[in-house]
Amino acid sequence: MERIWADQKARGHVPRSREEIDAEISELRDEAAKIKASAPSLVVGGVAGLLAAFFLAWAAFYALSLVVPMWAAALIVAGLLAMVAGMAVSAGVKMLQQVHPPVQTIASVKENVQWAKQQVK
Repeated sequence: MERIWADQKARGHVPRSREEIDAEISELRDEAAKIKASAPSLVVGGVAGLLAAFFLAWAAFYALSLVVPMWAAALIVAGLLAMVAGMAVSAGVKMLQQVHPPVQTIASVKENVQWAKQQVK
C-alpha cells in the first residue's frame, strides 16, 4: 500500500486518508437522514390533509348547492381545490430544493474513478 501511495504522490495525486473517506460517508448520511426524517411527516400530513380537503370540499359543495345549481357548486369547489393543489406542489418543490447533493463526495469519487482507470492501463 505504501508503494502505491508513493507512486501516486510521484504523479501528483495525493491519496485520500481514511478520515477523508469517513467525512464523505458522513456527508452522505447527513443528507439521507434529512430526507428520511421528513418522510413520516410528509405521509401523515398528506393523508390528514387529503381527508380534511375531502370533507371540507364536500361541506362546501353541499352548502353552495343550496344557493346555486349543483353543477356550479361542483365547478366552484373544484376550481378552489385546483388552486390549493398548485400552491401545495409549489411549496413541496421548494422544500425539496433545500436538499443538496454531496458535491465534495461526488468530486472525490470522480477523482477516484479516474485514478482507478489510470491504474488499470
